[in-house]
Amino acid sequence: ANDRALKAFTRQIEPINALEPRFAAMSDAELKEQTALFRQKLAEGTPLNSLTHDAFAVVREATKRVLGQRHYD
Repeated sequence: ANDRALKAFTRQIEPINALEPRFAAMSDAELKEQTALFRQKLAEGTPLNSLTHDAFAVVREATKRVLGQRHYD
């Protein structure tokens, strides 16, 4: 059962990692604007699942900048 769960998580990690260069290239202000953009999209009816990869990638980049640590895959 644990192997199945890990496979499911691995499928989520690859698209998040693919977004890393995009968010790394953003300024601090642009990165901060992503939160407002996520809220706007949710208010417009965008499903939460479609924002998950972007949200995790933004959190990872913010953590790298603020704490100097990158979340482990």
